[in-house]
Order: sequence, then C-alpha cells, then structure tokens
Amino acid sequence: MIDEKTYRQNPLRIMISGGGTGGHIYPAIAIANALNDIQKDIKFLFVGANGRMEMEKVPEAGYDIVGLWISGLQRKLTLGNLSFPFKVISSIWKSFSLLKKFRPDVVIGVGGYASGPLLYAANKKGIPTLIQEQNSYPGITNKLLAGKANKICVAYPGMERFFQKEKLVETGNPVRTDIMNSDNVRLEGLSQFGFRSDKKTVLILGGSLGARTINNTLAEGVERLIDEDVQVLWQSGKFYFDEMKERTAHIDSEKLRIVPFIKDMDRAYGAADVVISRAGALSISELCLVGKPVLFVPSPNVAEDHQTKNAMALVSREAAEMIRDDEAGEHLITETLKLLKNEEQQKIIRANIKELAKPNAAKDIAHEIFTMIK
Repeated sequence: MIDEKTYRQNPLRIMISGGGTGGHIYPAIAIANALNDIQKDIKFLFVGANGRMEMEKVPEAGYDIVGLWISGLQRKLTLGNLSFPFKVISSIWKSFSLLKKFRPDVVIGVGGYASGPLLYAANKKGIPTLIQEQNSYPGITNKLLAGKANKICVAYPGMERFFQKEKLVETGNPVRTDIMNSDNVRLEGLSQFGFRSDKKTVLILGGSLGARTINNTLAEGVERLIDEDVQVLWQSGKFYFDEMKERTAHIDSEKLRIVPFIKDMDRAYGAADVVISRAGALSISELCLVGKPVLFVPSPNVAEDHQTKNAMALVSREAAEMIRDDEAGEHLITETLKLLKNEEQQKIIRANIKELAKPNAAKDIAHEIFTMIK
C-alpha cells in the first residue's frame, strides 16, 4: 500500500480495479504484466477493497495499490448490509479523489467490489474504461457498468446476451505466465512438496478461498487415495486450513500435503497427474493452458449456476470430467481413482483441453487497451 500523496507524473498512467478472490486478482496482474512487456514506462495504480486478498497479492507482484471501504451485500440482514450504502458513498468519493490525483489515461475493471465505485467515477469523468469479464455469466457489477464502458473483453462466446455486441472482444482469460512452463518443472515440483516421481499425484484446488464440499470430501476420504499409493497435494484455502489439519491429524503419511495456499502454481501443476478443482473461470483457463486431466466439482453457490455451465463446455468436448457438488461426497474419491488408473482417458483429456487454451489473452487485452488510448 502507498501514500496517495506520492504519485508522480509518467507518460502513460493506468488504473486497474477489482479483486476479492484470485479469480479477479490474477487476471488483473496478468494484464498489467502484459502492458509492461509492451511498454516499460507505464505508471500503474491498483484499487482494491480493504481487507481483501488483493491488498497483499498485488504488492507481492510489484504494483502499488490503494484500498476502498467497500464490500458486497449479504443474502441475509446483517450489520454489514446496513453499512453498505455508506461504504458505496465513501468509495465513490474516494474514487473521484484518486482519479483527480492520479489522472489515468484509462481505467480497467476486472470485477469484484472495488470495480464498481472506481469505474462509475471514471465514467462520470469521461475517462475511457475497459471491463474484463471472466465468466460465462457476468457479475452484477460488470452488468451495471457495461453500458458506459468503451470495450468489454470476454472469455466466452455468446456474451451479447448481456453486453452490447459492438463493444465485445473475445480474448479469453489472462492467466499467470509462470504456469506455461509447468511441464518442464515436474521434478522440481515433486521435490518441493516432498513427493516421489514414481507415484501418482493428485492436486486439489478449491479456489483461493477454499471449497467446503471438496474439503469435507477429502477430510473423509483422503485415506483411500493414500492407501492406493497416491500422493495428495491439497490446497484447502486459508479459511479451512486449521480445520482440515485437525480432521486429518491422525494420518501420518509422507504422501499427504495440506497447505492453505500455493504460491508456486507452476510447480504444483507440474507435479500433478490429475487435478480436482472448482470450475471458476480462472481455474478453467489455467487448466486449459497446462493441459492436465481434471475432475470439476462446480460450486452451486454462484449466479445462474455458471460454474456448471463453464465445466460442461469442457465435458461436452471430452476435455474434462465433472461431478455435481451434491454427489461429490459419494463419488469424488472413486472417480478420481478411476481416472488415475485410466491412462488412455488421461491422454484424451490432455489433448482436448489443450485445444481450448488461449495463451495470448493478456497480450490481446493489452493491445485493446493501447488501441483505446490512441
């Protein structure tokens, strides 16, 4: 985080807003990196939500960030909901102040709480804006902002259902560039997590915040994987980590690693033979790029069940397998073992999922941004 009084003038100035989860944060960072690769003298300022993970992850990536007092509405009546109007007003006023001080050439929104106030203020001031929508069903923030946006970069076809067709550019989702080298760091990945190269490895991902159903299923059934001589790298999410460690404390095995968060995802993907994952847009984009056999367990707690739609787009092309959230407890471990033992099916999924990869998404979005500025 930086003092807002320290801004300096530079030839090109870009603000990027959004966050809340890795699904918003990592695309934002990937876009900034792609812009930097094309032009080195850009001044960036990220705008996030105070207390959210972007306030940690963005500085780790080498970029400045300022936080807004903003959060989402809860589905039930809470004290947080009562304060929501005041948070919106406060964040909009702060956004106007940030725009006045930083004077950006363009403002980019990637979704999440902070995108709303900043892009609203930018639109009011006539500053060009670009929205990057990761999902097949857009969030409410992006739908509200789309009418005033100059361009909307999307990952899925058919998004004219939600946005003006003339503004749409289908780019795919930008992902972390380090994962593109995952095949070449398999041995380093296995070594880093204390695994052996002569055994099968499963990587479990529930998103950056974790997934209750996947974690519960693993807590009950991970011993079945270990008994079958399978190594398990399990990202539980920080909210579930202590509980999962406690529930598996009786398991004393070098084949099990439970971590709250994996920073070196290139090595984690490299080590994996099969991946269990939620079907968020960023996860799907990354898995297409690394070409790993995957079992999706779509979250049911998302608008219009869009994670199931995301997953089915791959399942229909034999590029993934899927288990419903309410069936995971009974079938996930069994289906994982079945896929691990079926080398032919793994080969088919690897080939098909790689065909869906869009490795140049961040670069394509960067070029759209430069076109807007010109």
